[in-house]
Amino acid sequence: MANIHDPALFLAHACALEEDAANRFADLSEAMKTYGNADVAAFFAKMAEFSRLHLADARKRSAFRDVPALAPDDFQWPDDESPEAASMEGSHYLMTVDYALDLALDSEKRGHAFYADVAASTTDPEVRMMAEEFASEEAEHVAELERWIERFPKKV
Repeated sequence: MANIHDPALFLAHACALEEDAANRFADLSEAMKTYGNADVAAFFAKMAEFSRLHLADARKRSAFRDVPALAPDDFQWPDDESPEAASMEGSHYLMTVDYALDLALDSEKRGHAFYADVAASTTDPEVRMMAEEFASEEAEHVAELERWIERFPKKV
């Protein structure tokens, strides 16, 4: 459980998380281009852009604060890694669309859970407000990914 009660500390986490999300979506977009699925590649590129917009928002909110430069061990991530730092070990020439979408969905759900946990556990009203807002944005990403997953049923 995150123990974040300072807006600057929250924003340090949000910037790292959103940068990880943007990079992961960009990687998935490139993978789908390589594997010949232009529609899913474009979708992941759009999701990468949304994550870059969220990152820009977090950085803008950080501009007037003394945001700490955290070492990897200083982050309060569940499972000791950023929720949006999805493993790309399955990214190989046989990567399927459903696998890529599932990978992205898992990361977005973990990102949502992180922000929701911060919102529920913080004692700082500003942190709660920002965490709730970021959780809401992640929930939108989860819903969008679920819609795409419905378009590409798993092959048995």
